[in-house]
Amino acid sequence: MLLLFIPIGIMAHLAEQIGKIQDNDAPLDEVLAYLGDFSIYIGNFLFPIFLFLSVIFFTSKLASNTEIVAMLSSGISFNRFLRPYMIGATIVALFMLLMGMFIVPSASKGFNEFKFKYLKKGKQDRITTNIYNQLNERDFIYVSSFDPRRNNGSNFTFERFKEGNVLDFKISATSIRWIEKDSIYRLTSYRKRKIRGDTAIVETQRRLDTLFAFKIDDLTPVSYVAETKNLLELDEFIKDQRTKGASNINSYILVKYKRWALPLSVFILTIIAVGVASQKRRGGMGLNLAFGIVVAFVFIFFDRIFSTLAEQAGLEPLIAVLVPNLFFGALAFYLLQKAKR
Repeated sequence: MLLLFIPIGIMAHLAEQIGKIQDNDAPLDEVLAYLGDFSIYIGNFLFPIFLFLSVIFFTSKLASNTEIVAMLSSGISFNRFLRPYMIGATIVALFMLLMGMFIVPSASKGFNEFKFKYLKKGKQDRITTNIYNQLNERDFIYVSSFDPRRNNGSNFTFERFKEGNVLDFKISATSIRWIEKDSIYRLTSYRKRKIRGDTAIVETQRRLDTLFAFKIDDLTPVSYVAETKNLLELDEFIKDQRTKGASNINSYILVKYKRWALPLSVFILTIIAVGVASQKRRGGMGLNLAFGIVVAFVFIFFDRIFSTLAEQAGLEPLIAVLVPNLFFGALAFYLLQKAKR
């Protein structure tokens, strides 16, 4: 089913985006690399759905030929009949786990970089206004707006605190710019205010070239940055962002939990498919496939709703991942018990 539908998906996507690709003069090698990344990126997301429909198709064929009735009548228990499905689901789940942790992140990086370079040219792939970041326990930075293409920010503020949340000094500038060839930051209308007891010492310069401990990407990481990191990198990144007090930390944690939850959904959807398709129906395979497609769309709908709640409304990411799986897990248990009877 993957071999059938992924090429169709590629052709439909290419037909939709070919105008933008031509208008922006995307090189052929980058287009081919993008289509490869697109296949892995989309295929990983739809893998459980394709598995679900495949199990319905295969089991419906068994049921329509009365083979399941023959197996159960010969003394095979339903659990024994279910065992090959679980072995197959385990193999697929392990494959998906390895893909999601180490292979898909690389494809996601190429997919998103091409998308914002050629397909969404001119659109921002990151937050560019009111950027606040905590670099460590003592240092805080703020920029009212940031242009990632020019590496330039306006209304920059850097604050360092001593123990007891006492301000040590504060640096402000009307603009900050990263000079890549010299590896320095250039501040315009520089002003530094040091606090020494009850005294404030103020330094000012029209322009100052200096160094800071933070990287330019610390100002505003790309919106899809978590998707591009493998398992080890993602754990370290989340830990670093939590220390900095990143405002969108929930979206990063959600990506991590989804990588673990996706293989779990393989087992849930497999059991649902067996429970639905193992009974011989008057409508045959068509009715089972129709039911499967409806369940697949509802599953994706639930996943997107709770993901949005976690990213935008502050819902705990673990709850956002667990609720759809618990709901469909309960449905799988019910359908399995019904099929056994």
